[in-house]
Amino acid sequence: MTFAFRPLDPLKDAELLHSWVTHPKAAFWMMQDARLQDVERAYMEIAADEHHDAFLGLQDGEPAFLMERYDPAHRELAGLYEAQPGDVGMHFLTPPTERPVHGFTRAVITAIMARLFEDPAVRRVVVEPDVRNTAVHALNAAVGFVPEREIDKPEKRALLSFCTREQFEKAVRA
Repeated sequence: MTFAFRPLDPLKDAELLHSWVTHPKAAFWMMQDARLQDVERAYMEIAADEHHDAFLGLQDGEPAFLMERYDPAHRELAGLYEAQPGDVGMHFLTPPTERPVHGFTRAVITAIMARLFEDPAVRRVVVEPDVRNTAVHALNAAVGFVPEREIDKPEKRALLSFCTREQFEKAVRA
C-alpha cells in the first residue's frame, strides 16, 4: 500500500474529520461528543500553531487516515519528560470502515513513521497513547516503539513510548 500526505484543511476537511473522530471506534481520540464547529475550531488551532500540524493520508487520492505531528517540548508532553533535540510527537487515526483491509493500519503507521523520518532532523518519534489502548500499543511495537513508562496527562493515563530511526528501520526490515 502506498500513501500520500497533504496538509489538513480545517474548514474543508472538518465534516469528514467529524465523522471519524465522533465514531465509537475513535473513543481514545476523546472527541466523541464534538460538534462540527468543535472539530473545525480544534483543527484551526492546530493549523495556527507553530509546534503542531495535521495531515490527511491519502490512498489513491482519497482521505484514508489522519496524522498529527507536534513538538513534544512545546505541546502535549511539555514538562512530562526530558525532551531531546530531534524528538517529534505523533498521533494518528484510521477511520471506521465497513470493509476492513488486513494489514491496513500497520501499513498506515509504517508510512507515517517513514514520512516523519524523511526529515533528517528527526531522531526519534514520541507517542503517548492511553494505557488502555492495547491495539495501538501492539501497532507501535510492530514499528519499533519501546515503552518507557506510564505518565499522567490531564486527560488520560498514557504510555510514553519512543522509537528511534534505527529501531524503526530494524522493525520494518524484520
